[in-house]
Order: sequence, then C-alpha cells, then structure tokens
Amino acid sequence: MTSFFDTAPPTDEPEPDVDGHEEQLRPLNWNALTAEEARPEWLTLNNWVEWLRKAYGLPPTVVPPFWHRHDELIWELSALHLHWLSCYDPDSSASMPLTWHKDFAEARARLREWVSTCGTRLDHDRPTRQTTWPGESLPAPTAERAIENRAEDFVQFVNEDLQQRLLAEERFHARAPELARNEGE
Repeated sequence: MTSFFDTAPPTDEPEPDVDGHEEQLRPLNWNALTAEEARPEWLTLNNWVEWLRKAYGLPPTVVPPFWHRHDELIWELSALHLHWLSCYDPDSSASMPLTWHKDFAEARARLREWVSTCGTRLDHDRPTRQTTWPGESLPAPTAERAIENRAEDFVQFVNEDLQQRLLAEERFHARAPELARNEGE
C-alpha cells in the first residue's frame, strides 16, 4: 500500500522575499511568462497534475495524458492548482478544503467538456480543432497520433515551448531600441 507521504503533492511553499515576507499566490498568465519563468511552472504543474490524477483516480476523460498539448486544459488545470494551493495553505480557514472539493467537482465537469471537445484520449491525441470564422484561412488538416510515451512527450513539449519563448524574447529585445525611439517622439 502506498503511503500518503509517497504520493503527496509538493507543497509549493512560496519562497521568502528578500525582505523576509512570503510571496502571495497570484494568477498565472502563461502568455506573459518568460522561458526562465515558464520552466519551473511547467514542472510544478506537471507534478501536481500527476498527483491529482492518482490521488483522485481521475480517468483520461477528465485528465488525459497529453493535457499539456491543449491550451484549454493547461489554463483549467493551472487555475485548479492555484486554487488548491490557496485552499490548503496553512493560514487559510479550516473549511477551505470543503470549498476546494466543491469547486473541484465543478472543474471536473468543465474538464470533461474540454477533453470531449478537444478530442484527446488515453491512447491518441490530435490538436484541438479550431472553428474558422468567415474571412479566415482554413487551417491545415491534422491527423491523430498515437501516444507512445507521455513523459518523453512532455519533456519535448516543454523544451519546444521554452525555445519559442526564448525566440519571442529575442525578437522583443531586438525591437527594444526602436520602441524606445518611437516612445520618445
């Protein structure tokens, strides 16, 4: 039998600030993270999702193996993770775990809907289909692919994500002098 201590999620205790105060939990905007900021967030979220699915026996219709390849699941699971941290904070009210479980029930319903809509399953995955609005170009067709090794795919995905973020940062810094000139005019 696995003990609680073998499966407990990381506590994600906030790091003390330079002035000795703990950082307060804040919403996480994945669109605004640098590569340096995103890496630990990906790893923390992945560890927590692994704990969550095992602790609650969640089926792949709620948390599929390739959740990390679907923005809608990333945002939902990330928000759920922050809510869990807030509810189980040692300084929170003793009734907050009940709030967590009530909200978790609602989140599971949303996750089922997201998973159903995006089309990812236990053994196959495809990108979430996007509705094309009038005047937009049709997206290239995408095929399903078999899920061979979830852990390897997660590492590859995160490395690709970090590389894209680094390139975006480089483009931004290359334009910084031009932006500063335009701002001064």
